[in-house]
Amino acid sequence: MASVAHPEGAGLPPAPAAHPRGSVTGTRRRWAVLFLLPALVLLGALVVYPIGYSLWRSLYDADGSGFVGLGNYVDVFSDRSTLTAVRNTAIWMAVAPAVVTALGLVFAVLTERVRWGTAFKLIVFMPMAISMLAAGIIFRLVYEQDPSQGAANAVAKSIHDTFVSSSVYPNARPNVAASDLRASGGGSFTTAGPVRAGTPALLPLVGIAPDRLPGSPRDARAAAGPGVTGTVWLDFRRGGGGTKGRVDPGEKALKGVTVEAVRDGRTVASATTAADGTFTLPAAADGARLRLPGANFAAPYNGIDWLGPTLVTPAIIGSYVWMWAGFAMVLIAAGLAGVDRNLLEAARVDGANEWQVFRRVTVPLLAPVLMVVLVTLMINVMKVFDLVYIIAPQPSQDDANVLALQLFLSSFGGGGNYGVGSAIGVILLVLVLPVMYVNIRRLRRERRL
Repeated sequence: MASVAHPEGAGLPPAPAAHPRGSVTGTRRRWAVLFLLPALVLLGALVVYPIGYSLWRSLYDADGSGFVGLGNYVDVFSDRSTLTAVRNTAIWMAVAPAVVTALGLVFAVLTERVRWGTAFKLIVFMPMAISMLAAGIIFRLVYEQDPSQGAANAVAKSIHDTFVSSSVYPNARPNVAASDLRASGGGSFTTAGPVRAGTPALLPLVGIAPDRLPGSPRDARAAAGPGVTGTVWLDFRRGGGGTKGRVDPGEKALKGVTVEAVRDGRTVASATTAADGTFTLPAAADGARLRLPGANFAAPYNGIDWLGPTLVTPAIIGSYVWMWAGFAMVLIAAGLAGVDRNLLEAARVDGANEWQVFRRVTVPLLAPVLMVVLVTLMINVMKVFDLVYIIAPQPSQDDANVLALQLFLSSFGGGGNYGVGSAIGVILLVLVLPVMYVNIRRLRRERRL
């Protein structure tokens, strides 16, 4: 049978017609632009227009009626409050993102090694559910100066009192009119004349309310005996009466007061008052002067001034770290889950210890994730406003000032200068741009890889 020749391609389906100027899906560009138009309009209204208006408004005076050119920028960099805000913003950018990222890395690595790692991650991440305003109120109470209210100072006072004995009778002072005790430096009091054996020394003190004495004080008793003795007591009793400088019935003893015998500037003997206020010194004290050391009367330790001018910025950064450490931990833990465990095991087989594995293998493999967290936090700290505004008390607010807060204060917080406020907003934008540029370059590089 003779074969019939078929033309080339016969029996095959026809090739689809090419879509002119279309994408791989065949969608024309004008349809893509049409679908993107709502998002572009929204982006322009919420981003492009505010940026352009702020730039334009920064060239005009406070009420916008007069063109001042770059005058607002000159005012920004010549104002002490704004310069403080620039300095503090730089501190925030240098410290807060690095600390949060480091803590997140440590938490992410350690929680992989414990059974209750999920519960720990949940606890650390929980502060992210709290608003900045609520966190500011919480830490304003945490940093309260009074140890009975502020948790931070309650802990600091407990630790201090564990290692350093607190004073017995703070703010007590001698009854100058009834004794020869005089101030002798360092909060101490020393008698003007020497003490003699057989002649009891009377050391009356005042400045303490009888109901403020610690414990259950006993009535004072006049010392007696052949040696060097004396009495320290509260020379006051309710209802008045009695003779100043003499131990009267009903006057309370001061227990636990340290008494030193001093000769030629050197302590030769010391004793502590008993429950009835009396003390007895050895024979070496005969002819010496008596001194009540300042440790007996020092004010009690009330903790650290967290919100003072010196520590207010580190204290607020601490609250920020508390909030955002969970964010860093979750992102880094997600990156750590994708790390090839064979590389870690190979390093251990080659003799590397855990620290070397962490530093030479884990951290380099997590470098892209760490960079994402670091850049995100750097952009975030430039906008910090709520924490500083809520936590810093009014006397310390100037010392804790940041650019976002200064923008608010210049424009809406009583300043009423929208020109300067707009100039600060433009400066913040300029500061964010390099960080965004680095992030975009990193994303493009990763896409090419």
